[in-house]
Amino acid sequence: MDSAALLDLLGNENRRRILRLLARKPCYVTEISEYLGVSPKAVIDHLRKLEEAGLVESRVDSQRRKYFSIARNLRLEVSVSPYGFGTKSAYPASRGFDMSRCRYLSLDVGTSPDADPDSTDASGASDGDVASLAGELGRLEALENELSMAQRWVQGRLTDVMDGLSERFDDLGGMDGRFYAEVAAAVADGASVPERIARQVDASPEAVDDALRLLAEHGVLERGDDGWLIAGE
Repeated sequence: MDSAALLDLLGNENRRRILRLLARKPCYVTEISEYLGVSPKAVIDHLRKLEEAGLVESRVDSQRRKYFSIARNLRLEVSVSPYGFGTKSAYPASRGFDMSRCRYLSLDVGTSPDADPDSTDASGASDGDVASLAGELGRLEALENELSMAQRWVQGRLTDVMDGLSERFDDLGGMDGRFYAEVAAAVADGASVPERIARQVDASPEAVDDALRLLAEHGVLERGDDGWLIAGE
């Protein structure tokens, strides 16, 4: 989808809130309506636009009720500087992408590898030397492109890992497996108390308490002296 059109679509707060909700679990129109506090008719209109853009998709369950979920990974990048404005939308990089081909990612970006340390400014280019500045510009543009590709690769891998966790937790009961995956991921990220976990996953403390208990019963989490942690750590 054209990045400018995507920006226009996401300029609506309720559509952004719908995507945040669907990123946690698939939902029916009535669930989204209650979450947003707007009419089902307005929700259907937002969903139609998101579906036309390819951001969400719908399915019908065994009771012939339609529910919606995020359709695919998509990354939107916006760059604003005194020298330009640009937007770029892209899908995650392929799993087979060779990260070792990114020659600049391990570079100390503070200085240019070809610069004379006795005659450079903070940018790593010789002060007043147009050729050096132009060379540094090219190096930084290459670095920017590699970082963008690396971010897309990481986004794809994060989704793969969360999908794997979700599948393992689908049989725990009570809620969608993705919720349990988010709770486990929050604990792995350092959130050790229910209140902080609840804020991080945007859920009620009661739902988080139930998830923590179930994850502990299945040997995924354990309670330590300072709070919850991944079992065996």
